[in-house]
Formats: sequence, C-alpha cells, structure tokens
Amino acid sequence: SLAILPPPPAAGSAGFELDNEVSLRGIRLRDTLRGVLAGEDANLMFPQAADTFSCALGVPISEKDTPHLYLLLRRTLSDAGFSTYYAKSHYQRQRPFVVNDQPICTPKNREYLLTNGSYPSGHTAIGWAWALILSEVAPDRADAILLRGRTYGESRIFCNVHWYSDVVAGRIMGAATVARLHADSGFRADLEKAKSEFAALRSKGVKPTRDCQAEADALSYDIFRKP
Repeated sequence: SLAILPPPPAAGSAGFELDNEVSLRGIRLRDTLRGVLAGEDANLMFPQAADTFSCALGVPISEKDTPHLYLLLRRTLSDAGFSTYYAKSHYQRQRPFVVNDQPICTPKNREYLLTNGSYPSGHTAIGWAWALILSEVAPDRADAILLRGRTYGESRIFCNVHWYSDVVAGRIMGAATVARLHADSGFRADLEKAKSEFAALRSKGVKPTRDCQAEADALSYDIFRKP
C-alpha cells in the first residue's frame, strides 16, 4: 500500500475539504436506517460478516449453505485487510472522530482506533475485494454486488471512523489484492469451487435469510445525494 497509494490529503487542501464535507454528511445521516446498517457492516467477525453480501448475491452465505465460499471470504479478509497496513503505519492519519469529536458506531473499539491509522480503510479493502470476487462467482449479479461493495466501504464514513479518501484508497488496495490473488493457484481453485457451489445452491431456489428489504431501504440513503 505504501508503494501504490499517494499520501492522504493534507490539512487545508481541496482533498481534505472534500473529506470533511462528506464526513459531515455522514454525521447528519447517522440516526437513519443507513447509520444502523453502517454499524452492522462494522462487524468483521464470522459467521455474521459472511452474510453481508447475501442479498446482493441472491443466496445465503454461510458455513452450512456455501462452505467453500464461506472459507474463501474468510481467507481473503486477511489478504485484503493486511494489504493496507504499511500505509496505515507510515501515515498514522487521525480518524474523523478525533477531529470532529463526534460519536462512532462502535464505541468499544475507540481505544484501538485511536492508535490505528485511518488511511487507507481496511474494512473498505476487504469489502471491495469481496465484491470483486463475488462478481466472478455470479457475474449476472455483478451490478448489485459491486453496489453493495461500494456502500460497504462508505459505511465507514457513516460510522465516523474513516474519511472519504481513506475509503477510495481502500478500494484501490482491495482491487490490488484480488489482482495479486489471481496469480495464486490455490485461490483460483477455491474460486472455481465457490462458483460451482453457488450455481448448485441457486438452482435449488434457496433465498437469503437476511432482511433484504430493510437493507435496500437503508441503502436508499446515499451520502452523495442526500442533503
């Protein structure tokens, strides 16, 4: 990440002004359904995290229903998350809640986040990597999957723990991770297993157990369109 990414926007720059404006919009929408979903998206623990993309994929994602896909997501979480660490450690950028003194959606993580650099967003790198991988598993669902991947990263803005530029940089690292994984024969083999598993489950008409209407309602709050 340190070799790939530019430095984060400096205070007083146009980039930082954009970061601050987007952050303020997220704060104003904090008490909406979108803020609730952002809190749920903060959870990277399995099995809960595996279900994040089930509505976009159109089938449940669990150790029981899709064991190969479940394991693939667990493995790539580490790959994408760790891809951000060199830049995080080098820049040690302060997180939004330190600057604006506003609440975050995971107060129990506050102390850890104070010492963990904001740039780039590890959650975003993970979510975008998952979105790219799942788009290969179900290419006909790519639009919904990629939209969910974008909004997953933006949840970090609603949670007041990342700036917009952190999220953009996180997407770059998520994409870089997936590109590198494609050179790995083990990853490619796991991906093919996940594709076959998904096709078999979809043919049975199995639907997600997640409340997809509630998710859609929450995602109707767009940080770039709402006042």
